[in-house]
Amino acid sequence: MGGQPLFILDEDAQRTHGKDAQSSNISAGKAVSESVRTTLGPRGMDKMLVSDDGDVVITNDGATILSEMDIEHPAAQMIVEVAQTQEDEVGDGTTTASVLAGELLTKGEDLLDDDVHPTTIVEGYSAAAELAQEAINEIVLDVDLDDETLVEVAESSMTGKGTGDVEAEKLAEVVVDAVRHAKSDNGVRRDNIEVHTQTGAASSATKLVEGVIVDETAVHDNMPSSVENASIAVIDTELDVRESNIDAEYNVSSVDQLNAALDAEESELQGYAEEVVESGADVAFVTEDVADRVASQLAKEGVFVADSISSSTAKDIVEATGAKRVGSLEALDEDALGHADSVDVEKQGDDDVTFITGGATAESVTVIARGSTEHVVDELERALNDALDVVIAALDAGGVVPGAGATEIAIADHIRSEAASIEGRKQLAVEAFADAVDVLPRTLAENTGLDAIDALVDLRAEHESEGIAGVISEGQTGVVADPVEYGILDPAAVKREAVDSATEAATMIVRIDDVISSS
Repeated sequence: MGGQPLFILDEDAQRTHGKDAQSSNISAGKAVSESVRTTLGPRGMDKMLVSDDGDVVITNDGATILSEMDIEHPAAQMIVEVAQTQEDEVGDGTTTASVLAGELLTKGEDLLDDDVHPTTIVEGYSAAAELAQEAINEIVLDVDLDDETLVEVAESSMTGKGTGDVEAEKLAEVVVDAVRHAKSDNGVRRDNIEVHTQTGAASSATKLVEGVIVDETAVHDNMPSSVENASIAVIDTELDVRESNIDAEYNVSSVDQLNAALDAEESELQGYAEEVVESGADVAFVTEDVADRVASQLAKEGVFVADSISSSTAKDIVEATGAKRVGSLEALDEDALGHADSVDVEKQGDDDVTFITGGATAESVTVIARGSTEHVVDELERALNDALDVVIAALDAGGVVPGAGATEIAIADHIRSEAASIEGRKQLAVEAFADAVDVLPRTLAENTGLDAIDALVDLRAEHESEGIAGVISEGQTGVVADPVEYGILDPAAVKREAVDSATEAATMIVRIDDVISSS
């Protein structure tokens, strides 16, 4: 038909396709993966991340590093999503998942260069991922998840992370105590465990409180700073003079009218204080404002009141004490009150905070993380949260497996042993997946100071003869040994999620052969 060319895309749109698109996407994914690779393991290094505003974050937590990086490439963002998914699902293993995804892309690129079709790579990776899950199930340890085992799980998670002046074992014991307190017949409710950070003391001052901590303190100086056997009200209304919803003016033409208006206002405020006292509450947490005159009257009655607390804090108090949130004082009665052994205001560093301990429904606990600086306490908070998540994952989601790269060696070995039964070019992708998994123990060996090739050979030989072999950090270097004997354990759920999320991200990127970006 002769004629004018047909423009489908905007003339300013950019399009990359074929090998160029695949290479660009894979390179971006690999670059992000490499950025966290040196943080893996007990001898992993930290990263310093500086924002445009000058804010500094120092950490070796993979999810934190990737979330703080200003990443624009869409394929690279998929690796960030891998880490975020891992964090959301099991709370740890973000670096493992990211490094594995990057290595799967590396092996996938080699296969593409050898003219293996992307669909074949995807099918092979999917088959290998299923074999990996089989290997994980086979290596799950037949052990009781008692406190000693859970402490080893928590300690393994925190080893190599910033824990200040305190050993990971002591923090692990605090973590396990917290999980045990929050455990019920229905499992562990993660929401019942809070980590409260406070600067001004060494990390060794980190401790567990059986209850919740509130940043707000009493609204009046004359209120008690400690209440034993407390009856607690949680109120969702303002204890102040009600304001009209309409725009109105009132004409006061005499002193008597003014006094009457003031008396009515005073009576209203007095009524608020009396209703709180008559309910039997000696502690009240209010989500709205409390007028000064109401606070003064309640202080005279010996009632502790904190106002302007957040809705989430109110929820924590309710769950810890059994109180009912009431939207009006008319609904405040004895049945609406919660109970706690004590409510105490204590100084933490430069700030006063309120401790609610021994609540009537006290499955809620708080770990107070202390540190000398903001950077220390922030990293300690991340380490504690990861440890809490892995202990819960071990209890609720399938037990524990050997750490220190032993599970990855078992996965690679199982995949290779089954690869011969897979026909066609898909076998190449399955074998490539096994080679990719080797990046994890190899990286552990590198970060520990071992020769990566020699360590990998020794690991395979030890696994073949003993069934379990990992890279153990010892002194200034490392050794190949049984990680179970060293108490290095990981939740099986972390390994399962890392395999799944890394495989999904890598296969998605490998399948892309056309990138169209608008102006």
